[in-house]
Amino acid sequence: MLALPPNLYAHWRAQQDARSLLRERDSPDPPERLLQNVWHHQRLRRDELRTVDGQPVRVLHPGFWNHAAGPDFRGAILQFGQEEPRAGDVEIDLLPQNWEAHRHKNNPEFEGVILHVLWTADAESARSRPSLALRDFLDMPLAEMHSWAASGASESWPESLRGACSAPLSQLDAGRTEELLRQAALVRFQRKARELETRARHAGWEQALWEGLFRALGYKQNVWAMQRVAELLPSLREGAGSLLTLQARLLGVSGFLPTDLPAATQPGDYLRVLWDHWWRDRDHFRALLLPKNLWRMHGLRPANQPQRRLALASHWLAAGDYPAKLEQWFTATPADASPASSLLAALQPAPDDHWSWHWGFDSARLRQAQPLLGESRATDLAINIILPWFWARARAGQNDALAATAEARYLAWPAAQDNALLRLARHRLLGGQGAIRFKSAAGQQGLLQIIHDFCDQTNSLCADCTFPDLVRSCCV
Repeated sequence: MLALPPNLYAHWRAQQDARSLLRERDSPDPPERLLQNVWHHQRLRRDELRTVDGQPVRVLHPGFWNHAAGPDFRGAILQFGQEEPRAGDVEIDLLPQNWEAHRHKNNPEFEGVILHVLWTADAESARSRPSLALRDFLDMPLAEMHSWAASGASESWPESLRGACSAPLSQLDAGRTEELLRQAALVRFQRKARELETRARHAGWEQALWEGLFRALGYKQNVWAMQRVAELLPSLREGAGSLLTLQARLLGVSGFLPTDLPAATQPGDYLRVLWDHWWRDRDHFRALLLPKNLWRMHGLRPANQPQRRLALASHWLAAGDYPAKLEQWFTATPADASPASSLLAALQPAPDDHWSWHWGFDSARLRQAQPLLGESRATDLAINIILPWFWARARAGQNDALAATAEARYLAWPAAQDNALLRLARHRLLGGQGAIRFKSAAGQQGLLQIIHDFCDQTNSLCADCTFPDLVRSCCV
């Protein structure tokens, strides 16, 4: 077999970078992704920055790159002229008119934007909000900036954005870092358990469980809307004798069913069947209807739409005594079986005639059936709701053995799906360990608890944060 020439792949990449650069130069404006990298790494003559209307601006912190819906950078700290520094968000666009073209104007996600960063603008076009045009402030020519981005240098995490605790945390060995995260994870576990126990005192253990499950199905966008639906369950479940009745009530009360059927709806269509159930109950539940603007749909993947999650919950409700089914999973899982796999099997309903084959009410039929619950969401339900609920109930019943089982499963549970918040935290807190991948969900939960307890109590500059000194005390 012939050996490959040394640096062959690097040569290929250089050729591809050159081709990409030529394509980009065909456009008079740089790609928006390049502008985001420029802002992220602050490849600017920072001492010369002025807004489009001539006001000096100092970037004390550029904020954190937001790869989800909303402004491009969250938590920036800027100083305009001699004003006090302001905290807020930064949005990156090529041109001022993109603010309205991209529908930022009426989007509440963008209410916290304190600076609109552009490639080029004039005072007239950018007068409605503080704006900064990058074209005149790059710290290298645009052609070199293209090459810098293409080289991969822009993909590294700027050291200047690491948190004040990054340096002391890097002095801990792997064992002490792991133990610190384990202890933080247990604090988070017990905090969630106490919240469920507090609710159980007022509504009972089963209702507390349902509300927790519904909140978890709402993701971060629709937690409170799903919480409200769960609070209505005692009324919605009364007299519901079938799965379709439960689906009609959950979707109808949530505001997802039309007031009138579309003219093209045929007898036997799923929406028509649901509506036939719902119109009989609609007047009875009229006082409970949720406003449609309570739901936040922007940026949700099709599989995460709340209609699908409500359909999934209706299967659990229709199964009867679902807490007993979960208790059987908790107490009867063999020692050599995977709790994660067996929980997914317990939570996964039988195929749904509609929702296993469609993302929405009127979407095209999928080529193959899709499960209503994935492994990553089952893990979230386990570590955030189900295991804390079992632990709290066991502690309330003074059953130390079952409480220990819940805690042990929590600490050993396989890692959840990675996300933007965890990636940011790994880079910002763990510094050189930013590429670490947690083997257990507890490690992830411990890092999230540190963010909750310390990072969320300060600003992007870590002002007055006590965590760095606390970590240093572990190193002596």
